[in-house]
Amino acid sequence: MELISAQTALAFFAASVLLALVPGPDNVFVLLHAAVHGARAGLLVVLGLCSGLLFHTAAVALGLAALLAASDTAFTLLKALGAAYLLWLAWLSWRAPAGLPGGDAAPALSARKTYLRGVVMNISNPKVALFFLAFLPQFVEPAHGAMALQIMQLGAIFMLATLLTFGAIALLAGRFGQLLHNAPRAQVGLNRLASVVFAGLALRLLLGA
Repeated sequence: MELISAQTALAFFAASVLLALVPGPDNVFVLLHAAVHGARAGLLVVLGLCSGLLFHTAAVALGLAALLAASDTAFTLLKALGAAYLLWLAWLSWRAPAGLPGGDAAPALSARKTYLRGVVMNISNPKVALFFLAFLPQFVEPAHGAMALQIMQLGAIFMLATLLTFGAIALLAGRFGQLLHNAPRAQVGLNRLASVVFAGLALRLLLGA
């Protein structure tokens, strides 16, 4: 199997890091989740998001993303499912309790549920598939073998960039959240803020902004 050139790989990695830093649903999701539930939970969400990128990479390589782009019904349905999931997260965040008396934290989500939140968040956003469909092929080099194999390589590089960038966001946000550990009112405010942001992301997804 031929590999993409080092020059292309470095250029794509740099572009991917810059794109990961641009405020969007995924990095905002990581930031809020880590601030509310801790750095570990944030990192698990990041792993879930990266796992979702595997799906989108395969979809582009196999041509499924092109079919999604051509079907208004499928695209609208997936957007509706993604928005419904975000609204559900908004509801859970609004009702989430603050720390318990004595400084104990509220019951944490299981690692599995936290990871799956990241997976579902990423897969249920059809804009990620369309973004990959538009972005990845720009870095394909015809002289370096089959397009599908190169797409998979580029997807792996994008996942690495996402893991490093979002991981840093999770660690920083988790540290901020620790400062609120003994401030129940601040925790409630952060939960309510997360709820509003999730509802806003759902609206943004539905309106196609």
